[in-house]
This record gives sequence, C-alpha cells and structure tokens, in this order.
Amino acid sequence: MESTSDSEDTITFKRTHFYSVLVVLAFAVGILTGYVVWGRTSVQEQTAAQAPIAEVPAATQPPQFTRYDIPADGFPGIGPEDAPIVIVEFSDFQCPFCKRFQDETAKQLLAAYPGKIRFVYRHLPLTSIHPEAFPSAEASMCANEQNAFWEYHDKIFENQDKLGRELYMQIASDLNLGVTAFENCLNTGKYKDLVQQDSDFAINLGVQSTPTFFINGLALVGAQPLEAFKQVIDKELAGEIPK
Repeated sequence: MESTSDSEDTITFKRTHFYSVLVVLAFAVGILTGYVVWGRTSVQEQTAAQAPIAEVPAATQPPQFTRYDIPADGFPGIGPEDAPIVIVEFSDFQCPFCKRFQDETAKQLLAAYPGKIRFVYRHLPLTSIHPEAFPSAEASMCANEQNAFWEYHDKIFENQDKLGRELYMQIASDLNLGVTAFENCLNTGKYKDLVQQDSDFAINLGVQSTPTFFINGLALVGAQPLEAFKQVIDKELAGEIPK
C-alpha cells in the first residue's frame, strides 16, 4: 500500500479519526485473530499487531467492529445496485499496490460472489509522490462521462508505466470514445473538483494510503489477498458482524 510519505510500506492515519482499534478479520488454523491498528504505527508494530495472539483467550478480547459511513451512490460502480455487499475502494492509478490488487485480486473477488458485490471506485490521488495520479483520475472521469469508466480504468492500470496525456488520448481513441469531447473534458478540467472532493473526503476521514477498502463500511487496508476479503464478506453475509 502507499501513503503520502516517501516510504511505500508505511500506513498513516489521523489519530483524531481512528483512535480506536479496528479489528479486521484474518485467520490462523480456523481462529480469527487478525487485527489492524489504525493510528500512527510503524511497519514493525503493524506486523506484530496482525500476528496471531494465541496466548490471549478469545473470550477476554471480544472483537470490535467500526463501520464508517462511506457514500457509494453516484460514483463509478460495477455490480448489482442492490447487492448485499458494497465495497468502496479509494485508489490511485499510479499506485503499484493498487495495480497489484487490480491484477491479482479484483476479478477473483467479483467471481467468488456472483451477484452479491457492488464494487465502487473513488479517487485518492497521492499527488506528493505520484504526479500523474490526479490527471489520470480526471481522464477516467471523462471516460465515465461516455459510459466507459471501467474499460478506461483497466487500460490505465495495464499501462501504468506510461501514464501521461498521450496515453490518455490513445486509450480514448482505442475505446472508440468521442475523442473531441474527451479532449475538451480534459482541457477544461471538468472533473478536477470532483476528484479533489473524493480526495478530501478520504483524507478528512483519516485515510491516507492506497488502496483502502470499505466493505459495507468496514475498513480493509492495502492490496490484501482474496482470503482477507472473503473472511470479512463471509461473516457479513452470515450476519455475524454487528451493524
């Protein structure tokens, strides 16, 4: 995952928004013992926090779950609008960890729960380390205007090492978009405010690393493997996580 700091492996959150410990689901020999601590922790502290705590009886450490109100309507989404699971991703097109999720997990995740997931994309361009994150986000929304967000989204990640105006126009042409309208959209900065609003929302919430996911409001941070998502989703579908 990437944060606004120079280190690609550090996660930073505001203490004012994430003072409490957020428990996420992981498993070890069938026992749920994974925890993610939201706050200014070091990588070493995070790793330790995610390790099994076999010596502490589960009964003395009841899980806590924090749900965050993350609007999903009106943002680019794929999957049934009435799906029982809504996953909102805050992502950055230039982030290598976001690409890793896209390449290794995204399609498997949707295939594992046919008709049960609505996946929503929201923008968190880390402009301090990714100069093309914001322009590529704007380009994706210009494509969204022509009902081609997800096709454009996929092409950007496929060509992450070539991000720039020439690529954005080439993808638009390859997807048979109205190139003149697309270029005017880019030139006028039509979606600049929208992308900035997405970013401001995430940062004000305390999210400053990408990718960050909210599964029905439950946070999961980083390019996690499929099993990490399944642990949360299966519990959620079974009604085992308090609303």
